[in-house]
Amino acid sequence: MLNTPLNNPEPLWLTIVKLLRWHKPEGRLILMIPALWAIFLAANGKPPLPLIGVVILGTLATSAAGCVVNDLWDRNIDPEVERTKTRPLASRALSIKVGIVVAIVALTCAWGLSLYLNPLSFWLCVAAVPVIILYPGAKRIFPIPQLVLSIAWGFAVLISWSAVTQNISLSTWLLWGATLAWTLGFDTVYAMSDREDDRRVGVNSSALFFGKYVSEAVGIFFIITVGLLADLGFVTHLNPVFWVSLTLATIGWVWQYFRLKQPDLPNPVYGQMFRQNVWIGFILLAGMIAGSF
Repeated sequence: MLNTPLNNPEPLWLTIVKLLRWHKPEGRLILMIPALWAIFLAANGKPPLPLIGVVILGTLATSAAGCVVNDLWDRNIDPEVERTKTRPLASRALSIKVGIVVAIVALTCAWGLSLYLNPLSFWLCVAAVPVIILYPGAKRIFPIPQLVLSIAWGFAVLISWSAVTQNISLSTWLLWGATLAWTLGFDTVYAMSDREDDRRVGVNSSALFFGKYVSEAVGIFFIITVGLLADLGFVTHLNPVFWVSLTLATIGWVWQYFRLKQPDLPNPVYGQMFRQNVWIGFILLAGMIAGSF
């Protein structure tokens, strides 16, 4: 049965913006970053401008669709979680019908943009859709749903790299692996703020799965990220600017690891660390671009 929205003092467009999470740009940017890593590295620092535009708009459309699909799945769970209880579908500020329409529009936009790409990239876009749609369900049956999210993030690398080269190479897989490990790291940090609510509601997360060893798990994910990015730097013959950016990123991740080891961190700190990873990602992007020349 479709739920109907309660009296909502906000304009409809603003509520839809919140549904798409465009008022929280860090979540959109952190998906865009691996896609930009891929096109700049695959094109030796000089990808075509139209392709950059397609990638940016494609990640915005895809992340928008993913947010709406996630909220449709979780509309009866989100009201029980402090961080998510005010989301438009959870608070009934929007109806399920509106949510479905917005998701279809976002997916249609992503599909339209994918037509610009070559056949390999297009079919990788198609393959990503089931992962995006099924990820929210993974929280109910899979102990580490962040791994499913990481695989969805990894498609951004495969799609963008193949859009430049029309193939998948060793370098692609190194960047894909680094993206998976990085996503597991920062999304586990993000999930740490919801541990008590997730435990009470009965959904899974990597933060719960690793328990008292969660900070060690995050540290290992970041170590793997650094190792794979270093391998990528050697394979692609990036110049010293990249290594400076990787060193800065490593310092940031080491700092986060030791911060996570501190007892009784207030919940807002985990969100701050998530946002710091956006800056780390852009530092690496700058290093990859400058390091390609």
